[in-house]
Amino acid sequence: MESTGQARETRLNDDNTYDVIENESSEMVDEETAQLKEQLAQARDQSLRTLAEFDNYRRRTRQELSLAEQAGKRDVLLALLDVMDDFDRALLHTGEPSNALTEGLQLVRRRFNDVLLSNGVAPFDSEGQPFDPMVHEAISVIEGDDGSESGTVYAEEQRGYLMNGELLRPARVVVLR
Repeated sequence: MESTGQARETRLNDDNTYDVIENESSEMVDEETAQLKEQLAQARDQSLRTLAEFDNYRRRTRQELSLAEQAGKRDVLLALLDVMDDFDRALLHTGEPSNALTEGLQLVRRRFNDVLLSNGVAPFDSEGQPFDPMVHEAISVIEGDDGSESGTVYAEEQRGYLMNGELLRPARVVVLR
């Protein structure tokens, strides 16, 4: 028998006959192995890229959800600030502090204030402070006395609030000229 440099295999068929299977040369096996390794590396790289894209998507979605939540919370808190202003105006026009209605309004106002504080909302004082266009909204300018400094907030018409250190609502103020 003559050797061709290739190994031969036999396989038994269902009909009890043998088929001779020619094995590929080692060069062909090495080439096929290299191709398979390259395909595996490409598939691995693609799966890593897909995982990274999914991680970026998940992070971006979390950020967008957080921003939407903050915007919704901000809108609700701004509406509550209008109600708080109404309570403050009502308390200015009440009679005796021992009146049951006045005490009830003060209690409700304190509870509103507690809700705002628990959400990171705090008022800031403006009267007597220098006018800052980043936190104040000038609604009027008046002439000051000789001793008053120009550009100072004279009166606060609507209180300003910060939420977690950032401006939630600017104070509406009257400024000295």
